[in-house]
Amino acid sequence: MAGVWVFKNGVLRLVENPGDCPGSNVRRKVLVHVPSNEVITSYEVLASKLSSLGWERYYDDPDLLQFHKRSTIHLISLPRDFSKFKSMHMFDIVVKNRNEFEVRDV
Repeated sequence: MAGVWVFKNGVLRLVENPGDCPGSNVRRKVLVHVPSNEVITSYEVLASKLSSLGWERYYDDPDLLQFHKRSTIHLISLPRDFSKFKSMHMFDIVVKNRNEFEVRDV
């Protein structure tokens, strides 16, 4: 069960997309390329930035976009659909590319 448990008016319920609820105080996140201060709005933009940092695209899994950097053991795996690109994917990119990307609130 994925989602967030919300307690409201004495009732506890599971909300699968907490950002869709009216009055929700869940903040949306964006991935920002720090050197250019550019918000990553598509996988094409992200692939370009990662490529310039030495990441290579893997084509093994048709359901994922994967990037590998030869000088490391790191692998970045992302859902093929950009609308499913969540903050956990953003933080994975940030950790593996220190000082290049940040996750910010919208």
